[in-house]
Amino acid sequence: MNLHHMIRPILLQLSCAIAALAGAAAFELPAASSQCLVGIADSWDSSTATLRYYEKSGGRWQQVGTPWQARLGKKGLVWGIGMHPVPKGAATKKEGDWRSPAGVFAIGGAWGYDATIRKHPRLFYRQVTPRDLWVEDPASEHYNRHLILERDPSSPWERKQQMKQTDPAHALKLFIAHNAPPKVIPGEGSSIFFHIWRAGGSKPTAGCTTMDEQKLRDLIARLDPARRPLYVLLPKSGYEEYRDAWKLP
Repeated sequence: MNLHHMIRPILLQLSCAIAALAGAAAFELPAASSQCLVGIADSWDSSTATLRYYEKSGGRWQQVGTPWQARLGKKGLVWGIGMHPVPKGAATKKEGDWRSPAGVFAIGGAWGYDATIRKHPRLFYRQVTPRDLWVEDPASEHYNRHLILERDPSSPWERKQQMKQTDPAHALKLFIAHNAPPKVIPGEGSSIFFHIWRAGGSKPTAGCTTMDEQKLRDLIARLDPARRPLYVLLPKSGYEEYRDAWKLP
């Protein structure tokens, strides 16, 4: 084998690696987004996070209020499907893995038991009824979508997909756009929300981010869809690695 044939595959591998790094470095938070909730966990296996809320003014992110605690998936975090690039070869969220999706996600759209809530006029809110489903069945064409039946649920499948109506933890929830429409990938995780934590925060989740009810209500009241609010969830090491390149708060 001559020198040219020896070097060519090495150069090809190097160029691919550079391209991958360039893709990750090229990503940054959308310039039009001026509201951002940041969650930082101690590690990929942590089921707790510290949340901080930021608003952008004059091109600079400023923290508003003080940090508060949240619970995450029982087994910690794993890369989700959102706005961010996923590192090559990295594991990603799967249905039923008990991990919260990490990355950068749009947030918005609230559901709850109350007839009305304190919110921005432009923020979608729906009072849950027996006919509201959120489909967690990967085999369904409606996977990870809100579905409203024209009648009360009648089949075991429909009842299994019902949005819960008698569980205090689900009395108010805010959507996190992981694996969200229009490009939903079957089996890559569904029904990821902010909602009220259980037992004062002593219990982890199946993949959602949970917090004290008043903190959730305060967060929802702040959000303006026109400001394109975001949720950034990362372990401490990931936040430090991507903060500058992604222009994180």
